Amino acid sequence: MKAVIIGGAGFIGINAVYSFLGKGYEVVVVDNLSRKGSAYNLEQLQQKHDVPFHNIDIRNADAIAAFFEQEKNLDAVLLLAGQVAVTTSVTNPREDFDINAMGTFNVLEGLRLSGQKPLLLYSSTNKVYGKMEDLEVEESDKRYEYRDLKTGITEERQLDFYSPYGCSKGAGDQYVRDYNRIYGIPTVVFRQSCIYGPNQFGIEDQGWVAWFTIATLMKREITIYGDGKQIRDVLFVNDLVELYDKAIQHREQCAGKIYNVGGGPDHTLSLKELIAILEERFNRPIDRKTSEWRPGDQKVYVSNIDKVKADLGWEPTTGIATGINAMADWIEANRDILNHYVFGKSLPVC
Repeated sequence: MKAVIIGGAGFIGINAVYSFLGKGYEVVVVDNLSRKGSAYNLEQLQQKHDVPFHNIDIRNADAIAAFFEQEKNLDAVLLLAGQVAVTTSVTNPREDFDINAMGTFNVLEGLRLSGQKPLLLYSSTNKVYGKMEDLEVEESDKRYEYRDLKTGITEERQLDFYSPYGCSKGAGDQYVRDYNRIYGIPTVVFRQSCIYGPNQFGIEDQGWVAWFTIATLMKREITIYGDGKQIRDVLFVNDLVELYDKAIQHREQCAGKIYNVGGGPDHTLSLKELIAILEERFNRPIDRKTSEWRPGDQKVYVSNIDKVKADLGWEPTTGIATGINAMADWIEANRDILNHYVFGKSLPVC
């Protein structure tokens, strides 16, 4: 099997590369190395494996088209590249649109013009559903929960893009779906919830589970936007990458479909609950402050993963405690590198 991973030097991408190589895939990595830590991820990869790499920005339509004209016999394309922060999209909506909406379009057009029809897996987001303010939410001491939707949000939920990020990713989401219907390119959309794990250079604006863990280890203050009771279903990255492989192996089951993907109701976590876990792990109180809610933030988001379970026989297998410990172990082992890329500190001289 030959797979192209666009955004292959990023957090999810590099984990997918290692997993696919271990399964015997031929892998080609495409990335523009703009994300902090991606150049380091690529360097570490190339020290271990001879993997072709192409430095291409998905905003460059001609470069993407030329790439697909060059790379033949593709079985799968993972489109993981993107602008990933709601806050950044609010500050610079044009750049957000160019990357997430136009960049996705460029990849789809590049594939269409090449005449190839590999399975295209698109990394979408739960933000396409908006704030979902019509849903009744119950509040307890440490978390919010849906009053009636105990199994979470299904794919039948009405789309309601909120924030420039929600709009740009939603546009990509729908373009990917439509290129299957109109042009017959097999595609699958994964509307992903909160993914966490090793190789994640989490920052305050994106990757909150990793960011809280990094900040705690580095003894940095954490800002809680809102009251800290907001809930997400969290998914360990290894489980997500296993789903990507299942989709590729069973493309006839998933081509043309959309799936909500996350930890589901059995793997939910609030900000307050994560802080409690980290305080126990590192045996000290975490310095924190509060601020106003951020645009588009949902008090609760939990994925209903029944559809992907039924179609692909997939479900998360990594518990929250196990996953957070694995991520924390990686953060501790790479403390200097994270200090450099996340906080701009100089690397120690060997």
